[in-house]
Amino acid sequence: MRKKVTIVGAGNVGATAAHWIAAKELADVVLVDVVEGIPQGKGLDLLEAMPIEKRDSYIIGTNDYAETANSDIVVITAGIPRKPGMSRDDLLQTNYKIMSDVVGKVVANSPDSILIIVSNPLDAMAQAAFRQSKFNRERVIGMAGILDSARFRAFIAEELNVSVENVTAFVLGGHGDTMVPLPRYSTVAGIPITELIPKDRLDAIVQRTRDGGAEIVKHLKTGSAYYAPSSAAVEMVEAILKDKKKIVPCAVYLQGEYGINGYYVGVPCKLGARGLEQIIEIKLTPEEDAALRKSADAVKELCAVIGV
Repeated sequence: MRKKVTIVGAGNVGATAAHWIAAKELADVVLVDVVEGIPQGKGLDLLEAMPIEKRDSYIIGTNDYAETANSDIVVITAGIPRKPGMSRDDLLQTNYKIMSDVVGKVVANSPDSILIIVSNPLDAMAQAAFRQSKFNRERVIGMAGILDSARFRAFIAEELNVSVENVTAFVLGGHGDTMVPLPRYSTVAGIPITELIPKDRLDAIVQRTRDGGAEIVKHLKTGSAYYAPSSAAVEMVEAILKDKKKIVPCAVYLQGEYGINGYYVGVPCKLGARGLEQIIEIKLTPEEDAALRKSADAVKELCAVIGV
């Protein structure tokens, strides 16, 4: 029996995530959305692509959470997207209400699932889903660091004219202006990028990484990024379904790790069949540690607003 992944939200991020999952034949997919017709149409369109792609993933679109029952993983992308000039914080109250409603329905139908949160503001929405679901922290994980690291990696590869396959990079902290790219832990074929890129250029790349989402919003004018965010979520889905024990940066509930307690913050995590299997603690310089704590403080402020 194939694994089952539900994606909540049939907008650009959700529908593209369904596309990646089906194209990789990772699982059967249920695309659920409150808007009538959209998930059904996109689901059917994807299903009809499977013979061409020679994939046996089954995709269905629905407005009924009963169809999502017994999902192994639920990816939550639901929420209003960020518009030009809108900060992630502006999204907070509206998306908190949406998240609370979604998580209640998901838990009722798939009490043993693992939740991957993609909705913004990411860290606060992951915290809200964790509180609402009453799942253990291993089963509620936020997608942010993979996306931010991918942007960092893309810009490094472009700067040095090397294959993206050669580039590894880590971005920690909250998903937003306070994220913490770590050049010391970022390499090209094992060589630290601090030895390959002059400091002024590296500083510019770090800043572009921080502004990655906003740069795309500015170009699109209506809407926000969806190819890379959905691909990042699917990397997490694949690591869990295939029990890969893959180390990637994710937003997880910290209980003293990195000196932070009781909040979702992006750190290196090992993902496997149980979801979060280990938090990897790396040594930070005082400057990096201060930046991570500043990032955690920004998450705390958002969580205080919605009372989670």
